[in-house]
Amino acid sequence: MTEIKGKLAIVTGAASGIGRGTALELARRGARLAISDLDRAGLAETAKRIEALGTTVTTYLLDVADRDAVYAFAQEIETTHGGADIVVNNAGVAQIARVDELTYEDFEWVMNIDFWGMVYGTKAFLPQMQAKGAGHIVNVSSVFGIISVPTQAAYNSAKFAIRGFTEALRHEMKGTEIKVSCVHPGGIKTNIVRNARFLQSTQATAREDAASGFDKLAMTTPEKAGRVIVNGIARNKPRILIGIDAKIIDWMQRLMPVSYGRIMFRGEGSPLTGQADAADAQG
Repeated sequence: MTEIKGKLAIVTGAASGIGRGTALELARRGARLAISDLDRAGLAETAKRIEALGTTVTTYLLDVADRDAVYAFAQEIETTHGGADIVVNNAGVAQIARVDELTYEDFEWVMNIDFWGMVYGTKAFLPQMQAKGAGHIVNVSSVFGIISVPTQAAYNSAKFAIRGFTEALRHEMKGTEIKVSCVHPGGIKTNIVRNARFLQSTQATAREDAASGFDKLAMTTPEKAGRVIVNGIARNKPRILIGIDAKIIDWMQRLMPVSYGRIMFRGEGSPLTGQADAADAQG
């Protein structure tokens, strides 16, 4: 079991959604918090709610795609708090476009935040845990790190990469007291679709239709997602699936690793509005 009470937990993308839900659940269980995001107002609101639970919290404006900034953040955590015990690399964004329409700029934007932000957060804080001899790293992937879907090539690339990186790290940490978990959320009621990048030509009505469709199908609240993640941390679960939809998708991919698309993707529309990730939007 991973001890939570009294430990210092880092949560990125904590201004809203699953990041906020996870930070609040960690606070309820007695953890001290250091939270980050680029949304100043949202971050302040999360901190206010954490303080109301009677625990301490510090906030940091942080772009996880900036490697130097992430390392400076980690150094401040070590200097001020003695190092991290739990790190939840959650911050993420989405991009909606077909491969033949996807620009390199948008592809790099997704990879820099979702994938490299996770790598920087892991590598910046891992030495602190190694020095302490214990810790827990939690990286948020997605059900889109289990299956691939139309219009989500960039997002799938990032989330599959997170899964591969995290599983490799877990194997490397075997035999130590540093635990590693990969999170695969299904549809969580967050703003990731509204904050996603669409094609410049996409009409505002189409964007709102996508967001509204996702809102109707998202099955899990951020608060419940936070409880599932923290339960997984406490139990040292290497793989954390959130929502019945995530479990069904995982089962379907195992049963039909090639042909699942015949059932899931009928027509040319994007399934993002039906199965989107829980990671909070940054930027």
